[in-house]
Amino acid sequence: MTDTPKVVVITGASSGIGEATARRLAADGHHLLLGARRTDRLAALVEEITAAGGTAAFQRLDVTDAAEVRGFVSAARERYGRVDVVVNNAGVMPLSPLHELAVDEWDRMIDVNLRGVLHGIAAALPVMRGQGRGQFVNVASVGAYEVVPTSAVYSATKFAVRALSEGLRQESSGDIRVTVVSPGVTRSELADSISDPRAREDMKTYRSVAIPAAAIADAIAFAVTRPSEVDVNEIVVRPAAGAQ
Repeated sequence: MTDTPKVVVITGASSGIGEATARRLAADGHHLLLGARRTDRLAALVEEITAAGGTAAFQRLDVTDAAEVRGFVSAARERYGRVDVVVNNAGVMPLSPLHELAVDEWDRMIDVNLRGVLHGIAAALPVMRGQGRGQFVNVASVGAYEVVPTSAVYSATKFAVRALSEGLRQESSGDIRVTVVSPGVTRSELADSISDPRAREDMKTYRSVAIPAAAIADAIAFAVTRPSEVDVNEIVVRPAAGAQ
């Protein structure tokens, strides 16, 4: 247990990196509010965490709805008295070549991967400024550093997450910390959203060296637990067995 438990809200907490982060931070003694659309999974996760002695609650959350995100952050503040950390984790990855013109999927990636992060910042930034402290952990991807065929729009959203995170860091004057965590290929349900047959098949090979989501949760826990005068800005976590 940490000597200084923090209040942490996590988006996209029903599976993958979000779920693993909830388990890790709860085990470390932090107080959590978990958000996602699949409330049945959130309920089971919260039950497991509380049975193990942790502190967690959940609320349905669609990060594309700014009002819902504001309500989510407000609920954490009302329950725990403050909001110390926002983990903007929700994301989708329906890869496809640009010539397929999957405009609906492009819009979905922009709405979840980018607007979702912006909504998290908009909801929590006034709270953190009022407190005089806080931290955003924005989950990007190695796609924030590179582009490969089929990843153009996905990578664009993740490049944008890095850019807005850096802007927020520069504007925060030390009172609010900003961390970008960029996972390489990781075991999760993210690839399940790929509708393009070729991209889906290619992903099977790409994911053959995938690391567990717990590895990313460990990186997030590291950033969250640094002393207040230390701001860990970027962490890239890749499988040791491959270039992904």
